[in-house]
Amino acid sequence: MKRLHLLLLFLAGIGGVCAQAQSGTQPDALFLTVKSLDAKLFDAYNHCDLTTLGAMVSDDLEFYHDQTGLSVGKAPFLTAIKQNICGKVERELLPQTLEVYPLKGYGAVEIGIHRFHHPGRPEDGVGDARFITLWQNKDGAWKVTRVISYEHNHGLLVK
Repeated sequence: MKRLHLLLLFLAGIGGVCAQAQSGTQPDALFLTVKSLDAKLFDAYNHCDLTTLGAMVSDDLEFYHDQTGLSVGKAPFLTAIKQNICGKVERELLPQTLEVYPLKGYGAVEIGIHRFHHPGRPEDGVGDARFITLWQNKDGAWKVTRVISYEHNHGLLVK
């Protein structure tokens, strides 16, 4: 819990230090990179491509979820996806909510809202949730190292 508290304090602080408005301006290279990484990650998620998904997350992934708690490690993450997501739920990013901020010497933080629905039936929404994803860029290879997924509901946060 101490780690989560420190991570949240850190993330709350970066907004004032390196805020980078993306709406109404030309997106920068980092924004486009993270947007593309998000699309690749969740294409794998939506198609149960566990090989691609596994290659995009760190071995020591920390996944904080408001309903299921903390999961540590790539293997438990992939097992949970296989058991609970594959063929049952698809995710789409609400593009107007996407924010990307640099983390000097580390990579980037991605913040936004995503919508979940049953496969092939986007009109049959399961609900929205907010997320924060830390992307590490190590020698040109981007991987997800930490995720906070919260405020899951059975309604829509954005219309």
